Amino acid sequence: MTADIIDLLAGITPGSPLAETRALRPQARANAQRSFEALLEPAQPGDFPLAERYAIAAFTARIHRFDAATAFYDDLLREEDAALADAIADLAADAAQRGPVGAYREPGLAGESTPAVAWRPASAAVGGRLAAALAHTHLLVFRPREASPQALRALTDAGWSADAIVSLSQLVAFLAFQLRLAWGLRVLGASASAHTTAQTLEGAAR
Repeated sequence: MTADIIDLLAGITPGSPLAETRALRPQARANAQRSFEALLEPAQPGDFPLAERYAIAAFTARIHRFDAATAFYDDLLREEDAALADAIADLAADAAQRGPVGAYREPGLAGESTPAVAWRPASAAVGGRLAAALAHTHLLVFRPREASPQALRALTDAGWSADAIVSLSQLVAFLAFQLRLAWGLRVLGASASAHTTAQTLEGAAR
């Protein structure tokens, strides 16, 4: 049986309070696992091969600065293409920034816009097709308010099919959900552990 990926990224152990909490919503848990399998390990990846899927995941984990997820997805990518894993690590370091940023198109929100420079990777490092996908991933993570038909056109110009573009966008959206949920569970676990330790120390001091 495949390990539950969110449990793995969150550091949740069987029988722990967080494991019991997640077990309260079995359907949501199963759906998240099925989404991972469908988007990252499909039986028929089509024209969006596994190496590219893992590259997007490793890049996304790195720009989220989530070490456990970075290690997990980097391992998957290295099994497919070690040289590509090294290139993704370099590009993610170059792409790091804080967000969300960018300009709102809605006049009423213009005052809340934050200036941002669009990040573009050097296509020589990973090829023009994957470079376009990484630029699009960076856009969705840091500048989602600037997503536009022009951004999609950059993908088609780089050779992405309509089906692959849908899968890419679904993958980035899923990763945002997965990483934030796993990170939040890690924080809850650390908080609960600290509380238990404090109670133990307090009891020992009495």
